Amino acid sequence: MKGKPLLPTLRTKKRYVVYQVISGKDVSNNRIVHAIFDSFKECFGIFCFQKAGLKDMKIYNKTNGILKINHKYVDELRTALCMVNNIDNIQVILHTVGVSGVINKAKARV
Repeated sequence: MKGKPLLPTLRTKKRYVVYQVISGKDVSNNRIVHAIFDSFKECFGIFCFQKAGLKDMKIYNKTNGILKINHKYVDELRTALCMVNNIDNIQVILHTVGVSGVINKAKARV
């Protein structure tokens, strides 16, 4: 039995953050996403991580990717991206390319 859908004012607003990976060697996308999630948890805790609803959209380019997050936690995600320096002893820089409320505009930036 299906319940009533949520009203638009009660739904959580989402944002799509497009990030770029700058490194000397190739790093797998799964390792990058796990490093971002771990950095977010380390900086802001598991409770904030759960409230943010951070998800990987599994849309990758060689150097770019997209993450989905609650609109209130975009600045925290940018901070977590800045805190990632090493992934498997490879020096990396994670740079935010842009933030969008629509997935198609985010895909255009990838």
